[in-house]
Amino acid sequence: MATRRRVTVHGSVQGVGFRWSAQQEAQRLGVAGSARNLVDGTVAAVVEGEADAVDAMVAWLRLGPPSARVSHVDVVDEAPRGATGFTIA
Repeated sequence: MATRRRVTVHGSVQGVGFRWSAQQEAQRLGVAGSARNLVDGTVAAVVEGEADAVDAMVAWLRLGPPSARVSHVDVVDEAPRGATGFTIA
């Protein structure tokens, strides 16, 4: 069953390869969505796909790449929209 989550990642998450690493992990897990930097220093991500894969991606976002320091994440469930691919901006 497809699911979609909007995730805001707080901490030292910009300028550390977070979005690129998120794209690589999303491709590995087979989920769609996007990741982008926000002006407040957070990273906003949208993840869509099979529930288990989305759960795994959200778990990865809670840790991020080794160079990141995630302080906390906000997760909001959304209705799936049929997203394909994973983009970074």
